[in-house]
Amino acid sequence: MRAKPEYRDRDETEVAVLDALADRQEEGMTVFELRSHVDADIDTLEGALADLKEDDLIEAEHDGGRTVILPDDRVVGPVNNDEEAGFLEKLRRRLPF
Repeated sequence: MRAKPEYRDRDETEVAVLDALADRQEEGMTVFELRSHVDADIDTLEGALADLKEDDLIEAEHDGGRTVILPDDRVVGPVNNDEEAGFLEKLRRRLPF
């Protein structure tokens, strides 16, 4: 799973966080788990999490003795294969042949 296209125009780190969380939508991830999935230093990751939280795209929940971060349901969508499709394939889809 990945973040829906309408949420992909954000900062690169924010999109990477949303994609990582989309893969673990039900159980969420700790900050340490996110750090292993997102190629960013802790300060950049912290800023991205703050921005996503401010925009209500993620939420933090206490799960026993740890805090996990979960994506909002509206953020998660199916994998968009258009990014992987070549120019000719995209053109073929749009033209009525």
